[in-house]
Amino acid sequence: MRIILVAQLGTSAIMIALFWGINGTIAGYSALLGGLICIVPNAFLALRLVVPRHDPGPGALLRAAYIGEFGKLGLTAVMCAAVFSLVRPLAAGALFCSLVATQLATFSGFWSTDNSQIDGKEQI
Repeated sequence: MRIILVAQLGTSAIMIALFWGINGTIAGYSALLGGLICIVPNAFLALRLVVPRHDPGPGALLRAAYIGEFGKLGLTAVMCAAVFSLVRPLAAGALFCSLVATQLATFSGFWSTDNSQIDGKEQI
């Protein structure tokens, strides 16, 4: 999870720098908001999964995952609504480009995991 969040932060920072440098301040802070709309809900989900629970069993982990995923969807919707209703002027293209690029950084976590060991045994 940490790898994915760091990759998302890095991707968002790159998008912010690109849009700010090429298109100016409005595009830069719009890209920042797009990155935050992706990163904050994902961090909420990650936090829900790693916080210690009273019941360490698989049922409690599954409940935490469901709550985290519904919370992630809710946070994403609320943040999008807040940005589009409160922020003026806004460069929607920069916001969506940053949001999509940051979300695609999620796949970097799948590529960076070490699959050579499963169940503690070396795979040939």
